[in-house]
Amino acid sequence: LADPGPAADAAPVPPAGRDCLGCAKTGSGKTAAFVLPVLQVLAEDPYGIFCLVLTPTRELAYQIAEQFRVLGKPLGLKDCVVVGGLDMVAQALELSRRPHVVIATPGRLADHLRSSSTFSLRKLRFLVLDEADRLLEQGCADFTADLEVILEAVPARRQTLLFSATLTATLTELRALAANRPFFWEAESEVRTVEQLEQRYLLVPEAVKDAYLVHLVQTFQDEHEDWAIIIFTKTCKDCQVLNMMLRKYKFPSVALHSMMKQVRGAQPWQVAAPRWIPPLSHRIPSSQRQRFAALAKFKSSIFKILIATDVAARGLDIPAVQVVINHNTPGLPKIYIHRDSPIPVFPPVPGRKGMAITLVTQYDIHLVHAIEEEIKLKLKEFSVEEQLVLDILTQVNVTRRECEIVSVSW
Repeated sequence: LADPGPAADAAPVPPAGRDCLGCAKTGSGKTAAFVLPVLQVLAEDPYGIFCLVLTPTRELAYQIAEQFRVLGKPLGLKDCVVVGGLDMVAQALELSRRPHVVIATPGRLADHLRSSSTFSLRKLRFLVLDEADRLLEQGCADFTADLEVILEAVPARRQTLLFSATLTATLTELRALAANRPFFWEAESEVRTVEQLEQRYLLVPEAVKDAYLVHLVQTFQDEHEDWAIIIFTKTCKDCQVLNMMLRKYKFPSVALHSMMKQVRGAQPWQVAAPRWIPPLSHRIPSSQRQRFAALAKFKSSIFKILIATDVAARGLDIPAVQVVINHNTPGLPKIYIHRDSPIPVFPPVPGRKGMAITLVTQYDIHLVHAIEEEIKLKLKEFSVEEQLVLDILTQVNVTRRECEIVSVSW
């Protein structure tokens, strides 16, 4: 690794036997900061199950597994990914073979612990929580009950490594309560988001938001046909409807959300599993296969526009993203920070930056102020020619309504 990133400065700490809490921007090397130390200790005394990595999303779990496989290949590393949407029997079989590293989402791993006795976590040496703020927060996707089951199954004498791009009150409190001389490392930065990022807002009336979105996408497509764009939405339904709407305008878009289903009448290439899907891919249900395929097609530039919920906002390594558009203003500043996270891998071209544009309605002004306070930066207004938006307003509204009617059966 020529430049592992600033977060890799924390890498020498875990082998010393101390717990670690690391906070740094996405793209700063946090994954290497725990993968390399784990492999270093594993090489001295390899056994399974040696390390457990918990993540909030399935896609992130597979991404971390890929890093372990690449860096751990000289050691003959055996890994196992345990996430929802896949065959539990096949997963239980893999767990019974005692892989060195298990990468899991809390819900599915807790299900295995409740229903199976074919594996044990009692000899675990490392417990890693990636995107720890999301795993520990309480809300619509509360992992508390599942984490309690998992923590009861792991030994008290272990090293716990927590990593996140945002330091929340929960993590701060956890740092104060930890008893194992925790090492705390936070990347120094005047701005909480990435430097190669031009951050703008566009003030729009709620009723015409979609017309502004179509105009923005059309503008970027006309000016830079090769640019990759991510559009973040609040709900799965919005994500699906917006994707249908943009496809009607012939934009090369694909959707990624947690409620994807097999498309009726779809061609084989539309749902085929990408090559990087792990072993036992023939057992993957169509909904999960679609999630993998959508992300793979965007990464490989088959589609230039990805419309996603916040399932894509957590630590995913998506190369060459030039524009992030927030279709809704994030309700929490940390969501805004994570949504802009794909931009750090923006190719460094002199004089050119990535761009994040947030559509702000008359009801969202206070949210923008909270975001500006958190990231320590004033957002600049993005200007558009209003008449061009008004010219397509009626057509966009009609198209949106048609897509909503079609999506009723979805």
